[in-house]
Amino acid sequence: MKLEVRENLTSNILPYWLRLLDPRGGFYGEVKADGTVLRDASRGVILNARIIWSFAAAYQAIPEKRYLMAAVHAKDWFLKHFCDHKYGGVYWSVAADGTREDTKKQLYAQGFAIYGLSELYKVTKDDEVLKAAVNIYRVVETFFADKEFGGYTEALARDFSPLEDMSLSAHDINADKTMNSHLHILEAYANLYQVWPDAGLKKAVERLLDIIGTKVMNTDGHLQLYFRRDWSVLPGGISYGHDIETSWLALECAFALKDDAVVERVRPWALAMAQAGNEGLLPDGSMRYERLLDGTFDDSRQWWVQAETVVGNLWLWKYHGIAGNLPCNAVRAWEYIRENLVDPIGGEWWWAILPDGSKDLSQPKAGFWKCPYHNTRMCLQVLSLL
Repeated sequence: MKLEVRENLTSNILPYWLRLLDPRGGFYGEVKADGTVLRDASRGVILNARIIWSFAAAYQAIPEKRYLMAAVHAKDWFLKHFCDHKYGGVYWSVAADGTREDTKKQLYAQGFAIYGLSELYKVTKDDEVLKAAVNIYRVVETFFADKEFGGYTEALARDFSPLEDMSLSAHDINADKTMNSHLHILEAYANLYQVWPDAGLKKAVERLLDIIGTKVMNTDGHLQLYFRRDWSVLPGGISYGHDIETSWLALECAFALKDDAVVERVRPWALAMAQAGNEGLLPDGSMRYERLLDGTFDDSRQWWVQAETVVGNLWLWKYHGIAGNLPCNAVRAWEYIRENLVDPIGGEWWWAILPDGSKDLSQPKAGFWKCPYHNTRMCLQVLSLL
């Protein structure tokens, strides 16, 4: 498995994204399922922040200069065009020429900006990069932090005034606070702490871990997805991919603090979330997408859910002693990915396999949400854990 995964990373995933490098700056914003590159497509902050993270993280594991050069290339365009040099924070989207488009400040986006930049600082030690990451952290703490109820507001306008519609995507409802954004602010803060061990940042990570374990996680181990400002729960289904992803990410973030008491507090939460997430496993080794509010299931096999299934089950085996001496669920999930989601001809992975077994060709190979983050991270976790 380890050799196959490394080969997929170095010969399939990363080369695909290197081909999307725009010599004028940054990376192209969208590629259709048929391989058509939309060079003039809008560019989303999530895609571009995740590109920085992916190539920086890949360079640490496999120190090929082209990976570092790609991360720096992405960073240069990111700092110039996605960062709001008047108000602070990062925009949601810009045009291919860097012109501002959607200037809202989504909490989720601030998190991925911090995450990508702090990862790049690990390998470049570029003070400009660290300064940018710390500045965005301070923006989040100044404008997004809810001093009364804890946690963070989902989204604000460019000048940090309130927004009427704070929804993260067309798939999400308009909520004051969400599981997804708090998870990725946690991830970003823990990554920043590794290169900037500030006492206030450590406390913020600890508070976020407690939010995940005491407010976001339900008593059955599943994550509640949407909340009002006071943390009262709004209706939402079950996202098996987020359950399994949060299970290992939360524990990894606890490890980053190097505090045994925090780790031991988080460990049982992590186990409960992983076991809840694995309720979505299907007989072919894949993970279904979600359970809807009406109790029915969306059985599409989304690329990112399968990647997180591999990692979450490796962590169950490695850190919780689950599955004996062999991470069976992780192996079976990888085999499903290898046989169904990996595109050996065009490169990268397909967005999803539909319940009838066909590829979802309606969704892009690269775009606002289709990024090299989940699958690159899965590969790096496999290389590290096995």
